[in-house]
Amino acid sequence: MNKIKISAVAYTNTKAFIYGLEHSEIINKIDLSLDIPSDCAAKVISGEVDLGLMPVAAIPLVPNANIVADYCIGSDGAVNSVFIFSDVPIDEIKTLKLDAHSRTSNNLAKVLLKFYWKQEVDFTTEPLAKADAIVLIGDRTFGKKDDYAFVYDMGEEWKNFTGLPFMYAAWVANKEISHEFKDEFNAALKFGLAHRKEVLQDLPKSPNFDLEDYLYHKLQFDVTADRTKALQLFLEYIRQL
Repeated sequence: MNKIKISAVAYTNTKAFIYGLEHSEIINKIDLSLDIPSDCAAKVISGEVDLGLMPVAAIPLVPNANIVADYCIGSDGAVNSVFIFSDVPIDEIKTLKLDAHSRTSNNLAKVLLKFYWKQEVDFTTEPLAKADAIVLIGDRTFGKKDDYAFVYDMGEEWKNFTGLPFMYAAWVANKEISHEFKDEFNAALKFGLAHRKEVLQDLPKSPNFDLEDYLYHKLQFDVTADRTKALQLFLEYIRQL
């Protein structure tokens, strides 16, 4: 049997999923690679892998895209790892440096700035460019909130803007996946979430960051009706950028 090729993100927010896959029989049926979000998306789009835990902003670029799991990376309010860090208040930001790791967070920043904060901002991806503010996501944000004058958690700001939760990444396939595999895949993800205590024990300690609060309270993992509604709304806002 040909193995299903899967790309997942190597951040702390996915460790429970990886634990579930690696501690279930399904590991023998998959070829798993760990990537940054932008590379995960690129692999699903190009067909290098069959499915991936990819940034939702890239879903429209995936041929035959279909969400294959009941689980995702989401939040309902503050997520504590998807930020705009700024030297000035939001209404004074003129330049914003985007994060090369993620398409979703960059687009979320653009959506919030245009439609929520009503700000006209110039964006750059140049690593050495000077900017008033930056988008930063994932583990690289842990313990960094005190380093900046102004901090905007984009999960919280999206909730303030729309009243909805948010979905940052979803398990998306570029082909039809059998119901049998989906069932086994979902069971493995569920198993991983049920063993977050073991996952926490294996994580390196992060100064000034509460990993337990992050994995149990800030992150939410279920694909709900409201989170799906938020996804469609977010994609519609992206089309209007």
